[in-house]
Amino acid sequence: MSEIVREAMEYDVVIVGAGPAGLSAAIRLKQLDGDLSVVVLEKGSEVGAHILSGAVLDPSGLDALMPDWKERGAPIKVEVQKDNFYMLGEAGALRVPNFPMPPLMNNHGNYIVSMANVCRWMAEQAEALGVEIFPGMAASELVYDGDRVKGVVAGEFGKNPEGTPGDGYEPGMELHGKYVFLSEGVRGSLSKEVMAKYDLSKGKEPQKFGLGMKEIWEIDPEKHREGTVTHTMGWPLGKNAGGGSFIYHFENNQILIGFVVHLNYENPYLSPYQEFQRFKHHPMVADLLSGGKRVAYGARAISEGGYQSIPKLTFPGGALLGCSAGLVNVPRIKGNHNAMLSGKAAAEAAHAAIKAGRAGDELEAYEKELREGPVGKDLKKVRNVKPMWSKWGLLPSLGLGGFDMWTNTLGFSLFGTMPHGKTDAAATGEAKKHEPIEYPKPDGVLSFDRLTNVAYSFTNHEESQPAHLTLKDTAIPIQVNLPKYAEPAQRYCPAGVYEVVSEADKDPRFVINFQNCVHCKTCDIKDPSQNINWVTPQGGDGPNYPNM
Repeated sequence: MSEIVREAMEYDVVIVGAGPAGLSAAIRLKQLDGDLSVVVLEKGSEVGAHILSGAVLDPSGLDALMPDWKERGAPIKVEVQKDNFYMLGEAGALRVPNFPMPPLMNNHGNYIVSMANVCRWMAEQAEALGVEIFPGMAASELVYDGDRVKGVVAGEFGKNPEGTPGDGYEPGMELHGKYVFLSEGVRGSLSKEVMAKYDLSKGKEPQKFGLGMKEIWEIDPEKHREGTVTHTMGWPLGKNAGGGSFIYHFENNQILIGFVVHLNYENPYLSPYQEFQRFKHHPMVADLLSGGKRVAYGARAISEGGYQSIPKLTFPGGALLGCSAGLVNVPRIKGNHNAMLSGKAAAEAAHAAIKAGRAGDELEAYEKELREGPVGKDLKKVRNVKPMWSKWGLLPSLGLGGFDMWTNTLGFSLFGTMPHGKTDAAATGEAKKHEPIEYPKPDGVLSFDRLTNVAYSFTNHEESQPAHLTLKDTAIPIQVNLPKYAEPAQRYCPAGVYEVVSEADKDPRFVINFQNCVHCKTCDIKDPSQNINWVTPQGGDGPNYPNM
């Protein structure tokens, strides 16, 4: 194939991803200097289309970025009124009192929000300042100048399934910047590339992940309690996996109900999606949902490694922001505030470097601010909760983790900084050491099969393009993963992308239905052979979340 020739556009800062981190960086850059040229590239069909979060928002990040966000009409209206925490058994629930919990777990002053709508509003604020935002423009490649990242390729369309240019091929453009900010979310393809190229995780603990699945329900108005936040642990996961649920009473008689499964589980027969569906049949939850209807579904991976897993954040020509850096506070189930603060800090460091004539220098000031400022302090206090849970299980970690968070508020920890150990992929056990799990059949009222639910993510991929889910070795799923791990891709994917098809008198086949993909990236994380590679499809493809 002849060399592709692309036009190039020059900017001061190129930002990949219109999530809370990328938009915060764009806004702050223009606040500091309206003459800076800033572009934000978003792979979703519109800003917010690929945003999925719980979400209870700690407004501290937005307060720092735009203190007058209320006056500006931000879609942040539902203040938390009540916090509930339950331990579930199969038939009952035990309310855990709030008073022994560390102060940082208190949701007073936080808001139940749709982060997709918050990002849409933030995009409006950015554009009003002069930021250029291009939705439907997937950044598919990095552009290098020697050892430095100088830009990205975006807007490439029309490739044939085998990767060659088709009849309507559009080569896309190169967008160059003095700095390139990667705010792609969890396990972004360009972030993976720079982390590997520059060895950014050297000396750090491996990143850990969870899979978060979420539905929006419209419920009986008599059962709706706007502003109520409920979290549960225990059933149905038990000892099979770490995780828990959230139920947030939003506006307009809607609840945001979700389930998180930590991806370091051992049993390859476990299905996180099926655990979520089973959870909704708990008497407490079933009663709440009875008479209601599900209106949306989605899923995404969550970074859970925290303080000890944050990689080096800067590289020649750019920086990692938000969930690309892994800034979620696991016990609080919050990361949007830290994403915003990271974007603000990166913008301030880039602006200072450009103003001082040091454009292109690594942004050491950003690294220092993130680790020593409010983000680092937020994550350091809770750094041992996740490794305690992984090492000792739910109940011991509740007591010890709570104690450790209390002592950390005083500035010390008896446990130091605990390691995470294995990656989530390496934690997967062999099938012969585990029993298959029999899940109840979905009833179509409270629980649903995966393909039915995927329709409520409004996902769509142009089928004639190259698959954005590829195998490093096509033989591994059947020759290695199937006999050794019962091919867990059939179960860990919350969208039914992967199948092992068995037909009479034929060898089993591994099938990838990439059209179903909701871009959660669990496969890239959990595959025990690390054989699946997720990259961005052409721009505009994927889920189209309305208000997740």
